[in-house]
Amino acid sequence: MVTPLKQPIVFELEGFFVPPGYSSLLFFLALLNYIVVLLGNGVVLCVIVIDKSLHRPMFILVCNLVVCDLLGATAVLPRLMMHFLTGQKRIAYILAIAQAFCVHTYGAAVQTILGAMAYDRYIAVCEPLRYHAIMTSARLHFCCALAWFIALLLIAVLFAFHINTPLCGNIIRHVYCTNRTIISLACSPTLPSNIYGLSMTWSLSTGIFVIIAFSYIRILHASVKRGRSDSSAQSKALRTCAPHLVVYLLFEIASLIIIVSYRFPSVSRNIQKFFSILFIIIPPVINPIIYGLVSKELRGSIIKHFITQVSCKK
Repeated sequence: MVTPLKQPIVFELEGFFVPPGYSSLLFFLALLNYIVVLLGNGVVLCVIVIDKSLHRPMFILVCNLVVCDLLGATAVLPRLMMHFLTGQKRIAYILAIAQAFCVHTYGAAVQTILGAMAYDRYIAVCEPLRYHAIMTSARLHFCCALAWFIALLLIAVLFAFHINTPLCGNIIRHVYCTNRTIISLACSPTLPSNIYGLSMTWSLSTGIFVIIAFSYIRILHASVKRGRSDSSAQSKALRTCAPHLVVYLLFEIASLIIIVSYRFPSVSRNIQKFFSILFIIIPPVINPIIYGLVSKELRGSIIKHFITQVSCKK
């Protein structure tokens, strides 16, 4: 019989295998990535909050996506930097649960927010004359709140399975804590948790895919139909929708790489672990660049505030 661990439980993250002499370089790369995430997303968030002309549904939804990206990056990167710098791998039970909860919330909320953004773009392109009547301030706030509520509720139920689940191991064979790595340390099989986790992941991903696919099929149909009489309208519609579609595809590709990498046992553990953090370190860096480059209004506002700040310092 294996004796269940008693609180306070302290886990040990397996982390990366770091060859001697590479710790400082990896710490610097992780720090640089985190600085870029904070800087890029922070600038986008501040500009949208400050510039009242950007207080429109599309940019409010971008703000929610920015907050979500910051949540995911902050949940993983600081502790990863500590691992590279000091070799510290121990993490308390409460902190492990908190990190895992934030990582899963990030993964779920990104999808629900992108679903809300697809709905907004669908209304903007397919119902342009009724857009402001449909996407009112109340409906916008409801969509944002619903996106976060669904994500938090799904993840809260997932982690409710941890209550009163005895653990018989304390080594987490990953770079960061997740529901799967923690629940795998349970003393007995956790079939209900496994079934719910798989069902929830499949249902959420499929549901959001259906929403986005339906929205873009309708958008494409409306754009082609409108483009016969007004090519500029078609170009504008596709240009405003492109960032959202690119962000969604980027997240899905990063997630797919994780799944595929674990299907090949020959791939080294370090490579698998690196792939597993792609969806946390890549989208939060690229998303603000995508919206900043494609959206003329957001880009213009960023440049205007930058020039203003430089002028004030002079």
